[in-house]
Amino acid sequence: MAKDKHFKIQYFDFGLFICVVMLVAFGLVMIYSASAYNATLRFGDGLLYVRKQLISAIIGFMGMVFFTVFDYRKWRHFALPFYVLSVILCVLVIFTGKSENGSARWFSVGGMSVQPSEFAKVAVIFFLAVLISKSEGALKGSENVLKVFGMVLPVVAVVAYANLSTAIIILGITYVMLFVGSRETRVFLTFILIAVIGMLGILAFGAGYRMTRIQAWLHPENYSNTDQAVYQTVQALYAIGSGGLFGKGLGESFQKNFVPEAKNDMIFSIICEELGLFGAICVIVLYLILIWRLMVVAINAKDKLGSFICVGVMTHVALQVIFNLAVVTNTMPNTGVTLPFISYGGTAVIVLLSEIGLALGVSKYIEPV
Repeated sequence: MAKDKHFKIQYFDFGLFICVVMLVAFGLVMIYSASAYNATLRFGDGLLYVRKQLISAIIGFMGMVFFTVFDYRKWRHFALPFYVLSVILCVLVIFTGKSENGSARWFSVGGMSVQPSEFAKVAVIFFLAVLISKSEGALKGSENVLKVFGMVLPVVAVVAYANLSTAIIILGITYVMLFVGSRETRVFLTFILIAVIGMLGILAFGAGYRMTRIQAWLHPENYSNTDQAVYQTVQALYAIGSGGLFGKGLGESFQKNFVPEAKNDMIFSIICEELGLFGAICVIVLYLILIWRLMVVAINAKDKLGSFICVGVMTHVALQVIFNLAVVTNTMPNTGVTLPFISYGGTAVIVLLSEIGLALGVSKYIEPV
């Protein structure tokens, strides 16, 4: 194998870095606001959740620095082992992990919860980036595209067993990366059809609570406001509606005492209540800038590997933002998708910050833009 070409370091995307820092810092403030009261009542420590998130954020920033400093091309040799390891961990967590809502999704490690499906996302991104970039003919012809797609199905199937929303995100990442890397447009229409049929099958036969969520989304009028099927969504909508233009003020949310998972999946509803429409738009604009910077780095990357890493990271962030906002506003059925960099979740923030580190590592070698 030929040696890597020498890339000259000539740039650092401060716009991307500053956006991420702002989102993480804002997330810490909002986690404290959304969780302090309940954490004080339950544990006698209002700083409990924000402290845990801060520790995870520090680890994540260390990961970001690590992946920024080291040449991202050196990691391509570990793409397949990392992918295989992620599949193994996702299988193990089904049998030995902590269970919640009837699904085992976490390992307990040193008092911290570790979610293997989060590692699966970055494993798929890097595995596909390496696979697409190492061979010019990897995505030529529908058959080759289907072969590459089939390589990702094991982790999708395993993750879908306990966490359908994460499996959908992994499928979305795979779809976008293959679509960008291939000119076989017809096969992607087939992908959509297969995905729709597959998801409907999983929803219908995978677990009863998923169908309950679909029914509650389609016909909320059939449920009382206190019914668990619609309670979270209804309370989140109350929070959004009561925020008005500029909100009630930071820390002044009333609904945070009633919205389940206010610090996690539903934190955007608390943002809307406390900071209003203005605050919500500011957050969305930050995400748009972040996604734009990732797209700029992807377009200007020195090689295909760097370009597809950024495409994968960009798709990951974009899909989670879209899904989270859609769930909170009841535009799609309720499912557990966190808001990137803002929602409480140690594994998620560590993985996302490490992914940004990979993207910043790619940005070092592009022309100043």
